[in-house]
Amino acid sequence: MTTIRGTRALGSRGGRRTTACVLAVAASLCAAAPVHAGGDEGGGGAHCSRTAELMVQACRFEALDDLRVGQAQCLNLADAAQRQDCDMEARDAHREARASCAEQREWRLQACALLGEDRYDPPFTPERFDDDFAQLSNPNPYFPLVPGHRWQYAGGPERTEVEVLADTKLVEGVRCIVVRDLVYEEGALKEATDDWFAAGRDGSSWYCGEEAKDYERFDGDQPPAPELVGIDGSFKHGRDGAKAGIIMPAMPRPGMAYREEFSLGNAEDIGEIVVADYAWGRYPPLDALVPRALAERMCGQGDCVVTRNLSLLEPGAVELKYHARGIGLFLETRPAEGELLQLVGCNFDDRCAGLPTP
Repeated sequence: MTTIRGTRALGSRGGRRTTACVLAVAASLCAAAPVHAGGDEGGGGAHCSRTAELMVQACRFEALDDLRVGQAQCLNLADAAQRQDCDMEARDAHREARASCAEQREWRLQACALLGEDRYDPPFTPERFDDDFAQLSNPNPYFPLVPGHRWQYAGGPERTEVEVLADTKLVEGVRCIVVRDLVYEEGALKEATDDWFAAGRDGSSWYCGEEAKDYERFDGDQPPAPELVGIDGSFKHGRDGAKAGIIMPAMPRPGMAYREEFSLGNAEDIGEIVVADYAWGRYPPLDALVPRALAERMCGQGDCVVTRNLSLLEPGAVELKYHARGIGLFLETRPAEGELLQLVGCNFDDRCAGLPTP
């Protein structure tokens, strides 16, 4: 899924102070009670908080596992000084990992306060979704899924190309369309992701899963082709306990909170609607980092949707995403880091002609 995080993973650099600031901005603009994609009606248990505590325990065990593997690797170094340095590095990494687990606990519990304590078991069944993307019952104007649509984004040294393919995936009986997301850094492929989205008959857009591939180039390789170095974040509804989530509600309202994906310890993004009537100057705190010319072109009717997005696996990392009716995502910002990724072209709307570039 197109994101400024790496564009997938810039890491957790926000810190509590800057995160609290962004949370406060969102809270001041969102007064409605949160809603959730699925849940345990009347269950009464603190299921979200209990899940958070279990995941923190898993985080600590993973940190210990990494320490033991690291120590085993150190043991097999012939040089005594190298063995000692290696062991110290492994122990330092373990302390940092334990501290990260503690930060993750606080972050997860904050998310539970936003999402509520219900179990997460969304109604992901075939009768709730369209299976013909050429004739959708209620197309979501803020997340269009039209085969052939293409977007181009730019920010810093990266350029991202997104295309809705004609390909589909059948996920637990639900027909999901494939959206290809390619990220280039200085002209070289960095990430290649196939995202799978479903169109709810009620107008909601759902995230069924993704096949994510991270690439890196290494000096001296001939030819200098990108090498696959990771598939972190890949998931599929129904596999290993993973569950689909909402990527854009049918009728976005301020305060709506929802899980975008649910693959514990692997892919755990959540979203919140900040405002559904954004226009340049209407909400000054949301204008930070936003190119005015871009916002005025996309949001001239005062009907853009702004979401706050975060990962439960990256404490402190917060993004704001700006969506225009008929176009979808046109801007992502990271206020704490001063970073942005903006739309620079598309092939289906006149507003994309001659867009400003970063």
